[in-house]
Amino acid sequence: MSASSQPSGPGTGPAPRVLTDAELSRLLGERQFGVLASVRRTGHPHLTTVLYAWDAAERVVRVSSTADRLKPGQLRADPHAALHVSGPDVFSFAVAEGEAEVSEPATGPGDAVSRELLSMTPGFEDPAEEAAFLSQVVADRRVVIRLRVSRLYGTALDVPAAQ
Repeated sequence: MSASSQPSGPGTGPAPRVLTDAELSRLLGERQFGVLASVRRTGHPHLTTVLYAWDAAERVVRVSSTADRLKPGQLRADPHAALHVSGPDVFSFAVAEGEAEVSEPATGPGDAVSRELLSMTPGFEDPAEEAAFLSQVVADRRVVIRLRVSRLYGTALDVPAAQ
């Protein structure tokens, strides 16, 4: 059967391929943005696009937020959460599920929370910029949301490139 006479249409293409743990971890590490899902009091999901940092060794996703935003309150009430991250194409994704904990707000430029927030940045070459960042996280009452990942899953669809 020639390529042009191959059956085509819905359900005739390749099936999604389950990504390995290493592929999923690499995808989380390569991306910066994802959609964090938490549970509202009504049981409905609440979705927020977030900038995150993935720590593969600890299997923890870290997200910066402020103490007065909706997400930290929801996660304190119900820690079940998931982060969905899109892959390099529309056919791939990773999901990190687990329970989240929310830190106390940063209280001083050198406290543990402000240093953890600093570790989530690419860093600062100028010490004055770093000091300004640390002061700002205190002024913003920033917190760290730590999603401790208990389940990691996702797929890719290996579609051949168009010729």
